[in-house]
Amino acid sequence: MAQQSTETDWVSRFADEVIAEAERRAPGKPIVCASGLSPSGPIHLGNLREVMTPHLVADEIRRRGHEVRHLISWDDYDRYRKVPEVPGVDKSWNEHIGKPLTSVPAPAGSAYPNWAEHFKAAMCEALAEMGVEYDGISQTEQYTAGVYRDQVLHAMKHRADIDAILGQYRTKKAPAKKSQKPVDEAELEAAEGSGAAAEDDGSGGSAGYFPYKPYCGQCEKDLTTVTSYDDATTELAYTCTECGFGETVRLNEFNRGKLVWKVDWPMRWAYEGVIFEPSGVDHSSPGSSFVVGGQIVRQIFDGAQPIGPMYAFVGISGMAKMSSSRGGVPTPGDALKIMEAPLLRWLYARRKPNQSFKIAFDQEIQRLYDEWDKLESKVADGSALPADAAAYSRAARTAAGELPRTPRPLPYRTLASVADITAGHDEQTLRILSELDPDSPVTSLDETRPRLDKAEYWINTQVPAEQRTIVRDQPDEELLGTLDEQSRGSLRLLLEGLDEHWSLDGLTTLVYGVPKVQAGLEPDAKPTPELKVAQRAFFALLYQLLVGRDTGPRLPTLLLAVGADRVRKLLGG
Repeated sequence: MAQQSTETDWVSRFADEVIAEAERRAPGKPIVCASGLSPSGPIHLGNLREVMTPHLVADEIRRRGHEVRHLISWDDYDRYRKVPEVPGVDKSWNEHIGKPLTSVPAPAGSAYPNWAEHFKAAMCEALAEMGVEYDGISQTEQYTAGVYRDQVLHAMKHRADIDAILGQYRTKKAPAKKSQKPVDEAELEAAEGSGAAAEDDGSGGSAGYFPYKPYCGQCEKDLTTVTSYDDATTELAYTCTECGFGETVRLNEFNRGKLVWKVDWPMRWAYEGVIFEPSGVDHSSPGSSFVVGGQIVRQIFDGAQPIGPMYAFVGISGMAKMSSSRGGVPTPGDALKIMEAPLLRWLYARRKPNQSFKIAFDQEIQRLYDEWDKLESKVADGSALPADAAAYSRAARTAAGELPRTPRPLPYRTLASVADITAGHDEQTLRILSELDPDSPVTSLDETRPRLDKAEYWINTQVPAEQRTIVRDQPDEELLGTLDEQSRGSLRLLLEGLDEHWSLDGLTTLVYGVPKVQAGLEPDAKPTPELKVAQRAFFALLYQLLVGRDTGPRLPTLLLAVGADRVRKLLGG
């Protein structure tokens, strides 16, 4: 990538830093970038930043010819903390609180064997659509197979040192500071972070500090207390405060437990050799997991803390309609139903990790698509700024190749309007789309997919019924009968020009030109303030006669959708 890009593009800057750090720490080895996701419920668009930040950096490193691994640690051995509001789940799931996520039943009707697999599956599907290449690691599999046994025994041996590090922060209060306040439900969810982030640090037991927590052999919950541990034999005794069960086990052969979060995370940094891993704002305050982990990884596990930028919240605009139907914040899968994958990637690529942004589920999505299409044109003609061109490139393709795209990307707002008016009728949709540009007609709806499908889904799920467009069946004879000569003349001019102007561009010229011609001007005259008033009045009249409202889809699109014969009938022609 050009030097100019490197200076203006946050992904390239991090890639430079990570490559240099990897050469210093582990020359000749694959460069490791990491993400962690807790499948404790729907994995939402705030969590996606945890994946997209290292994905984009890892992909840039891969483009430069380096071997790189992007690990996604599924924190599926975390405790089940609370029952979220999701379909197929009721209050009876409360009885599973405290069990590993992989030991909790999936929501009713799920095709998956447990809670964690159910919520992982939707995220895996979305990541595949977005072209995210990663190595998934199940922490349940790692712990229950004894993969971390040496690290667990090492942490237990050095428990006093770990306790001393944690003790430096337990009594400290974070200094008062201006914080980014979450402003909607999605941001509140994102601020809460991984379920693991809220776990205790292993302190508080009367027998001393232990950084390891067994899951109970009887009720499977982590509501256990370690009562003794012998370093020489690795014998560990615990009791369960939930069911009263207790046992003594040998930790050098026992696999039903895990390190507490503030020790587990830095242990994995050292074990995997992680060079780059971002963290949310909830992990970055004094005494939080990332800060404490930096000391623990160095002093206990003889490793190094990753380069770890803090990432900011991702908000949602127009989310209320979503949550009312599904009871939760939108997921990447929800976004991909209304957005093509490159567009969703672009939202994460164009903003530095510490910049918050919103993802649009409301009318704003139309403007967002316009912005994306305009950027694509600028990239094609070479006029895009280097940072914008870099963000586009990262969105549209990965090191493995181009992401699938719509062969003929018509404006999203046009497709949404057509889907609105036709109510998804394929034959009618094709007729309208084929008339948009008679010189180069659309001949198959497949040319316009998947964008057409995304726009249709958006119209059907995100636009309230009262805002949908219903074309009149019969002319509004009462309104037509009250029109003055000026208004009747404007309708006459429009109807006379229909055949000659029957295309999207032609009808645009016609509907804007009628008030100009009536004012004695040329159809291409520049509008004056008075002319704009006349145009607005003319547009409102057309909307009333066609759809019974003062506003609606763009008039050229609406006219094409209604069809010339029906337009003539409804306008009294």
